Amino acid sequence: MFFGIIIRMYYQEHAPPHFHAEYQGQRGVFDFDGNLTKGNFYSASAKRLIKQWATLHRGELAQNWDNARREETLFQIAPLD
Repeated sequence: MFFGIIIRMYYQEHAPPHFHAEYQGQRGVFDFDGNLTKGNFYSASAKRLIKQWATLHRGELAQNWDNARREETLFQIAPLD
């Protein structure tokens, strides 16, 4: 969680690799480049922050995706400062 944005990744998700984000009632699915692929995110600033965070942590997102697919522990990823 950072700047009120909640990031989640779920076990047994469908491909392609992605994560879920929520901010003030807005929900979306994002790829690991931080691009909105599905949902109703209207806040440009929240989307910009999510993209920045995803770009910084792409490797960690990929590792957590692999862990989730193997039903192993997901690791917390640092928020934006």
